[in-house]
Amino acid sequence: MTGIMTESAQDICGMTKGPCRHMETWWWNEEVAEAVREKKIKHGKWKKKNMTEARMEYKKSRKTQRGLSLQQRKRNRRNVQMTSMTRSVKMKFFEWQSRWSKKDRI
Repeated sequence: MTGIMTESAQDICGMTKGPCRHMETWWWNEEVAEAVREKKIKHGKWKKKNMTEARMEYKKSRKTQRGLSLQQRKRNRRNVQMTSMTRSVKMKFFEWQSRWSKKDRI
């Protein structure tokens, strides 16, 4: 019964894909990706072996990965702020320059 209902709903309404669920991060780079890969590998070893040494290795790699991610986000955020600041400074300069040239004409 449900198969018939879904088929008729597809015929009448059609099908669409949902929104993209993979969001791109602006701070992600190869260094962070390598740290995440290493963390995942150590997590798998810890789950397979179930030993305290493997758990400590995993916790250490998790801590370094989190720190690296935070560091990259801060660095890239600073770069974005500097870029936007320079744009605003440029715009102010051009505004000032255009006003100055108008005064010269008069």
